[in-house]
Amino acid sequence: MPEATQTRILLADDHALVRRGVRLILDNEPDLTVVAEAGDGAEAIEMAGAHRPDLAILDIAMPRMTGLQAARELARLQPETRILMLTMYDNEQYFFEALKSGASGYVLKSVADRDLVEACRAAMRDEPFLYPGAVTALIRNYLDRVRQGDSIPDSAITPREEEILKLVAEGHTSKEIAGILVISAKTVERHRANLLQKLGLRDRLELTRYAIRAGLIEP
Repeated sequence: MPEATQTRILLADDHALVRRGVRLILDNEPDLTVVAEAGDGAEAIEMAGAHRPDLAILDIAMPRMTGLQAARELARLQPETRILMLTMYDNEQYFFEALKSGASGYVLKSVADRDLVEACRAAMRDEPFLYPGAVTALIRNYLDRVRQGDSIPDSAITPREEEILKLVAEGHTSKEIAGILVISAKTVERHRANLLQKLGLRDRLELTRYAIRAGLIEP
């Protein structure tokens, strides 16, 4: 496979043995190559600056600067570098901290031989990679917040915009929507323009697709 298609990886872990094992897993893949290693978070930042890797794999518990601290610093200095956390801790707190620090994936060392390669490829596709326990933690966290009455992150759109989106997707004109909702056609057009801008969409077709995905209308 040509060099240009390879993902260049920085690997940071304070145990040389772990680095060796992880490197074996990664270098066995034609699209992945380790270009630099670091023994702690501070060295990881230095190495990232020198080698400009596509992806940094950081252990959470490291001397001088933890992987979480390094991830935050790296996300600030080199936002184009994707970040994966590699850890022995199946710990919800660390997991949420990793997400906050800018990591796009969280891989347990105990199953690195199974998950790490896929996690690297997911990160390069800008997709999150979560092990099953992390998915459970996310759902539990969400349900706990609902039960406690905490605010869930607001929907991207307001209830009124949602009403208009549904009607647009059902094929109604602005004039018809104005009649149904007893508002002016001008107000409908303003809401519609806001919807397109907020959701990053271009036209009625894309609005309709969004409405289907959001469960507002049947496909």
